[in-house]
Amino acid sequence: MRALAYIKMLVAGTVCCVGGPALVYYVTPDPDELFKRYNPDLQRKTLELREQREKNYSEFLGKLREYSKSDKPIWVVAAEEEKKQRLAEKAERKRVRDELEKQKQEILEEQLGGK
Repeated sequence: MRALAYIKMLVAGTVCCVGGPALVYYVTPDPDELFKRYNPDLQRKTLELREQREKNYSEFLGKLREYSKSDKPIWVVAAEEEKKQRLAEKAERKRVRDELEKQKQEILEEQLGGK
């Protein structure tokens, strides 16, 4: 009796462990098949954006490689880099704002000087 229970358990375990992934593999469609089912506009848009996505991904991998060269954890280095980038963007915005203000002043001086 006990051996029968073990055999049932072994069979059920094997069916679950082998049959589950086999069923998922059988049911999952091929990526090319999925792409063919797309709306033609969506296919075109996907093809147009593919190059940009690949470029973004390669930049991301490059950054990860660069971050991994540090002794610090990657997320710490990434946070430091993000902070540096925000400061640089803030400085650039300030520079542009100052330049625009300078141009406004020059235009006002020209208008006032010409009258």
